[in-house]
Amino acid sequence: MPSNPLHGASFALSTPEPLQLPADSGAEIAFAGRSNAGKSSALNVLVGVHGLARTSRTPGRTQHLVAFVLPDGRRLVDLPGYGYAKVPETVRAQWRDALEGYLMRRRSLRALALVMDIRHPLTPFDQQMLAFCAAHALPCHVLLTKADKLGRGQTAQTLLAVQRELAQLHGVLSVQVFSATAGTGVEAARGVLTRLLGGPPRAIIT
Repeated sequence: MPSNPLHGASFALSTPEPLQLPADSGAEIAFAGRSNAGKSSALNVLVGVHGLARTSRTPGRTQHLVAFVLPDGRRLVDLPGYGYAKVPETVRAQWRDALEGYLMRRRSLRALALVMDIRHPLTPFDQQMLAFCAAHALPCHVLLTKADKLGRGQTAQTLLAVQRELAQLHGVLSVQVFSATAGTGVEAARGVLTRLLGGPPRAIIT
């Protein structure tokens, strides 16, 4: 089995405010997605540490930005899940402000890993995130999670539909099939995310 380039990730901190994240230097990748898309499960299997990112049967448990640090100092950031959490509108507004501030101004952010449930891809939130990445030249790699829930034919059709959507946006966008449960696409995703972590710094327009 190939060595895991993301192995050794450990919890750094959890915060509702992007300004309280680790110093904005080096490189990091953020994980975004709806609260029920399997984001935490994907992150756990990618780093090979069971339970590192919190998972729950109740969507929306991740209500802060959660930073994990790799042995070489690079980071993975779990963003607040969006869409299903039963929380007050004031909290949702705080999440939106935190996400926008982080994505717009974080210089060390190299790419976004956008997690979509393969059975319900391209929600309005997903499309908004893809459009943002394309407009701001932020690379985005889409993980179509829970692929074990669909047959081979449906999986191929959904992958093609998402590929066509990405092609219309003309950004640095890619997509793959993924299953944390079955292990589908895990090695491929590790390779893509490791490559993106080594990408050039962002040009932030203030």
